[in-house]
Amino acid sequence: MLKCRTVWKKLAPLARASSTLCRQNVRRAGLNNGRIVRAPAAQMSTGPAGGGGENQIYVVLVGAVCLGGAAYAYHTLKGDQKRYEERMAELLSRPHLRGAEKTAVPTESEPPAEEATETEAVPEPEPEAAPSPEEPSSPVPEAEAASSSKTTEPLPALESTPASPKVPSHTPYLLIGGGTASFAAARSIRARDPGAKVLIVTDEPDLPYMRPPLSKELWFSDDPSVTETLRFKQWNGKERSIYFQPPSFYINPEDLDSAENGGVAVLTGKKVIHMDVRGNKVKLDDNTEISYDKCLIATGGVPRNLQAIERAGEEVMKRTTLFRKIEDFKSLEKVSRNIKSITIIGGGFLGSELACALGRRSTDSGLEVIQMYPEKGNMGKVLPEYLSNWTTEKVKKEGVKIISEALVKSVTCKDDKLEIQLKDGRLVKTDHIVAAVGLEPNVDLAKSAGLEVDSDFGGYRVNAELQARSNIWVAGDAACFYDIRLGRRRVEHHDHAVVSGRLAGENMTGASKPYWHQSMFWSDLGPDVGYEAIGIVDSSLPTVGVFAKATAKDTPKAATEKSGTGIRSESETEDTAVSPVASSTPTPAVEQHKDNYGKGVIFYLRDKVVVGIILWNVFNRMPIARKIIKDGEEHADLNEVAKLFNIHED
Repeated sequence: MLKCRTVWKKLAPLARASSTLCRQNVRRAGLNNGRIVRAPAAQMSTGPAGGGGENQIYVVLVGAVCLGGAAYAYHTLKGDQKRYEERMAELLSRPHLRGAEKTAVPTESEPPAEEATETEAVPEPEPEAAPSPEEPSSPVPEAEAASSSKTTEPLPALESTPASPKVPSHTPYLLIGGGTASFAAARSIRARDPGAKVLIVTDEPDLPYMRPPLSKELWFSDDPSVTETLRFKQWNGKERSIYFQPPSFYINPEDLDSAENGGVAVLTGKKVIHMDVRGNKVKLDDNTEISYDKCLIATGGVPRNLQAIERAGEEVMKRTTLFRKIEDFKSLEKVSRNIKSITIIGGGFLGSELACALGRRSTDSGLEVIQMYPEKGNMGKVLPEYLSNWTTEKVKKEGVKIISEALVKSVTCKDDKLEIQLKDGRLVKTDHIVAAVGLEPNVDLAKSAGLEVDSDFGGYRVNAELQARSNIWVAGDAACFYDIRLGRRRVEHHDHAVVSGRLAGENMTGASKPYWHQSMFWSDLGPDVGYEAIGIVDSSLPTVGVFAKATAKDTPKAATEKSGTGIRSESETEDTAVSPVASSTPTPAVEQHKDNYGKGVIFYLRDKVVVGIILWNVFNRMPIARKIIKDGEEHADLNEVAKLFNIHED
């Protein structure tokens, strides 16, 4: 048909010229007879005398052109049809396509069930809900997901499908980062706007997943293939996947524009490198541009490293793990089974959790696990000194060799061993290093976007509604937000990512809510010792601790078995405390400096007001702690306040 159109464009001027000549002859003949003749169009070829010969030539030319065009069109269509049939026969002859035709099962009937899940008010999935049996052990590439979640399409389309998904040129909601905050925001957006189209862009190859199990439960799995399945048993005994949702929950990025009911799409393996705030668009690392109406930055952070390690050279870097992602867990799990000694540098949450996890493994495998840090005891920056010392003894009992007050001077590779030289002269030899020395908020987009980075806390500076600009929000580790109770803060914990992501999602749909909620965080040193915390917990602040004798039920394992929850913060984000009732049990004398810290409450004070609380082996009481901080009152006797947590009841 295109060729016919081309031929007609070439012949059209000749036809118009002939028609013009004919009309002029008719008009000239009429004038010669003394009057104007308005010849009907149907009689132009048989006009008055004097123009008949030329009109006959015109008829012949037009007729020849029409016949020629028709013949050429018929010949072209005939050839195209033949080539199409030959192409179809060739495609059908391919074995894998015949197999695909036979096994392809349309799944268009599934989205209604998924829609019901997406519009739930809670952004995080139910902890008990195990993914469907069809859930693969690891997220499939987008191209494979596309072929498994769409109905069967014409075979020529299969031949022309690119290896990587087509990137939408525009999306109403763009979420940069594929972590917990982005997932919580996506669920929140869909809950308030069921037809919303949400695109998540992440530089990781994985679909959104939770990070806490990477340093906790996954290490205690009895499944030898846990690095492939990424499934684990929670302390309550129930099994689930590390992924928030299976691939079937999401739609393919190339289908987002045409999705009638909207949906959430994830573009994996793509990094946003430039942000044009005025033009409302971003550029990816492959120079693709995506425009948006509203945008969330949830880029999280990158693990810090020690300068001594960075200066040591490539060989040392190869034997160092900066623990953050799924790939880091897989790599470290494999390494720990093939070496004799591993050293963890860092005494915070991550370092202590990994030390306990690997320490338990050392009993069976003979692995030497060393943990070193500059503080006097484990989690020395968070816990009061007496409790930090108690925790250190607990970690030692897990099979970990502790080296405290250790400042790394240099790291070298010698005789196939890493030698860590400390500033006080001590030398530690090991096979592998895990650097768990903190997180640096990822603010790479600040310069191109013209966004403000907080000079004190780091991260993008946002208001109480998590806004950096009128249509740009920030959530999770990368947000330096204004807490209306505790002032400006930046928090690096799972529950904060859930809460801030959900709030940002609500505000992106017009809620205009301030950050009222106090997110909590928790850490487990195995299934027997754990704590939950809220607010500002800094060991440099004055503290008051009230403790009681622990029982068998005062462990993370027992608490989750009783409550039926897994990731504890997920059960806390919707709870509120109203008029808590204090225990009638008399408060025993406070014994802070003895060795029995089985369970208790630690209050952190600033100007005589409680700004932070740690519940040590006390669970399911976080709403009470949240209310105490929200009230912001001075308390004459914190022993009385501790009664609200009923820690003296058996």
